[in-house]
Amino acid sequence: MDWDHLRIFLAVTRHGQLLAAARSLGLNHATVARRLDALERSLGTPLFDRRPAGCVPTQAGERLLPVAERIEFELLGVSESLRDEEADVSGTVRIGAPDGLGNYFLASELGALTRRHPNLVVELVPLPRTFSLSRREADLAIVLDPPAEGRLLVSRLTDYTLSVYAARMYLERAGTPISVEALGDHTVVTGVEDLAYASALDYSAALEKQAGRKFRCASVMGQIEAVRSGAGIGVLHDFAAGAIEGMERIFPEVGFRRSYYLLCHPDTVTVKRIAVLREFISRRFREERQRFVQ
Repeated sequence: MDWDHLRIFLAVTRHGQLLAAARSLGLNHATVARRLDALERSLGTPLFDRRPAGCVPTQAGERLLPVAERIEFELLGVSESLRDEEADVSGTVRIGAPDGLGNYFLASELGALTRRHPNLVVELVPLPRTFSLSRREADLAIVLDPPAEGRLLVSRLTDYTLSVYAARMYLERAGTPISVEALGDHTVVTGVEDLAYASALDYSAALEKQAGRKFRCASVMGQIEAVRSGAGIGVLHDFAAGAIEGMERIFPEVGFRRSYYLLCHPDTVTVKRIAVLREFISRRFREERQRFVQ
């Protein structure tokens, strides 16, 4: 079985379209279609139902997918083992993370790592509701809810805390409520419940029940900026909001504690660039643990 054809198959599966797959591989649309046709002829069965809206794997395509992924991982391992141990770290590593952690911690940390390894390309992407490490949608992922099943390596990075915050300008204008029960005259900034991708993001309900007005933002960064600008009161990450000038922590008796977990696929854990990034992230969380728990 031709690996070049299999990598075409994997790209089409992951992107759902021939054109998007071609772009990701640096090939033209005709080449991708031709090689996919050749793979289907060699197997004697169609691998995709090709529709105007995209390509949907057939049953044969679904059966081939884990086989192709195993071959891909094996080739990654072989390639890595043949490299000089002293060679510089190079290549691309994609890490998925919650947007608050990505914007207020990882972006600066990973930027420092790439300065040390100029041939390493790090892609930091916001974590969607669903993703697949086996399909290479990310090489590493930081999550709030560890998976209950599946063949993944899971390590706990750190706990982190959240508290209730308001901008000083908001409190000067609207007054400081003395308790959660006194929020009836205030605006509460929260997330959007049906867009929350983890059960651990349920803390805003404690304020929303008492709120006189509500303003919902789907992203953590949006919530922080809304509170910072004086839009209302919200539950925010201490490691982010605590460092913003003009933010006031209120209701000291109200707080929340959650955890971050790092996920990696066992077939890629020895790939040098992924191993370097995984070790760097784990170490920086250990070193900065006090920053996350306040």
